[in-house]
Amino acid sequence: MSILSENVIPGNHGKVFGTNAKEANDLGRIKENLLKIEGVKNVIFSDDFPVEFTVHTTKMVEIKEIEKMVKGLGFHAIPKGLFAL
Repeated sequence: MSILSENVIPGNHGKVFGTNAKEANDLGRIKENLLKIEGVKNVIFSDDFPVEFTVHTTKMVEIKEIEKMVKGLGFHAIPKGLFAL
């Protein structure tokens, strides 16, 4: 494992996660709770299926912390592959 695969790196790229949440209020709860994590500055949901969201941070945030927060709400947060530079 590497620093890139285990963390969300600050910057414009963010990290994309897939989720099994579908309802607007569930997505709102996910966003609300993720914004409570120190360093998370923005959560953007895609309008397409499957539902994905991008997390942008101001500092390095562990992916496990994001997964744990979403799992606590009863949903999955599965990180997508690394972005190409």
